[in-house]
Formats: sequence, structure tokens, C-alpha cells
Amino acid sequence: MPQFAIPTIIVAPAFYALFSLGLSGQVTATATQLLATFGVYAVMGPALFGFGAAVANERQSGQLELKRLSPMPAGAQIFAKLMATTTFSAAALAMIYLIADFAGVVLDPARWIGVAAVHLCGVIPFALIGLSIGYRMGAKGAVAMVNAIFLAMSVMGGLWIPLDQLPHPMQSVAWVLPSFHLGEIALMAAGVRELGTLWVHLAFLAPMTAASFALAWAGQRRQSS
Repeated sequence: MPQFAIPTIIVAPAFYALFSLGLSGQVTATATQLLATFGVYAVMGPALFGFGAAVANERQSGQLELKRLSPMPAGAQIFAKLMATTTFSAAALAMIYLIADFAGVVLDPARWIGVAAVHLCGVIPFALIGLSIGYRMGAKGAVAMVNAIFLAMSVMGGLWIPLDQLPHPMQSVAWVLPSFHLGEIALMAAGVRELGTLWVHLAFLAPMTAASFALAWAGQRRQSS
């Protein structure tokens, strides 16, 4: 639907253009740093809203029950949503990468591939978080919850403004947010951070993703029973 697709694709590139070009003299972060973090921001929106709000709406309207009774193969609906989310995310990322070129970002091909891989893989943990919400809340409640989580992860995860420029309490909260760890891994892929702490961020991100998977699986099983 255009009312979902257009804002989902446009918002992240527009914010990146604002921060990297329009506010470049006021934000003490390079366009390369912002490229890495805003790429995470770009995939977070489609994943959270595409799974959280959409699944909650389908569950409340009875569409999930209808699909469960149809001859659709098990898991086909989730796979289709994942492909659609990845497509929306890829479109937003392509626009961000184009703006980055205008902003003077220079990366060798290997780093571009690494950054893109981190960004696209970031769809998975956020999709699982969205799915966990969608299976447990009504349509209106899910939209409110997803909006709150989206905003909190964006700001306190250091995606808009570098974490060291935020208040110390917010810096502490960032360590329990997957957006922060994905942003740091993307910064490493872009060559802005050293790879020495990669295992630390993976050690935080892996259990968060596993917990989201368990919650999503439990919600799906409850829906099917």
C-alpha cells in the first residue's frame, strides 16, 4: 500500500540527507559514520512495522486464522513478509547509499559489500521483535508499542547522534538495545571502528535475537492452538 510503502522507504534517506548534508556543520559525525547507523535505522522501520503492526492487524481482523486454514505451506506467510520487508529495506538503503556518494563517502567495494550485508541482516532481529509484538497485542496497541520501541532504539541506540554525544544514562541503556550493537557492527564494516570489540557486540546481539525468536515462536504457537 502506498501509504505504508512510501514513508517506509523515504523517511530514513530523508533523515540521512538532513544529518549528513543539511546539518553537517552542527553534528560532529562524519557522513560515513551516519551512513553506517542510518542504514540500521532504515531497516528497523520496515521490519518493526511490517511485522509488528501488520501481523497484529491481521490477527485482530481474522486474516491470520483464515490463512492458517488455507492450503498455504507452513511458514509461507512469514517468509513472504520477510521478503517484502527486505525489498523495502533494500530500496531505502539504495537511496541512502546514493546520498552518501553525494556527501563524499568513499569506501572500497569490499567495505560497501560488508556494510550492505550488515544492514540487510539487521532485518532479522527487528522482524522477530515485531513478530513478538504482533502476536500478542491488538492493532492499535501494536502500533503504539512499535512506535515507542522504534523511537527509543533510534535515539538511545545512537543511530541519529553518536552515542558519546548523548547523556551518560542513555549511553548505558544503549547496551541492551540491538540497534546499538548492529550500528557498531556496521561502523566496523565501514572502517570507522576497529574490529577488536566485534565479539562483544555479537555476544550481546545473539541472545537478544534468540530471545526474540523464542517469543515470536511462542506467540505463533499460541495463535495456532
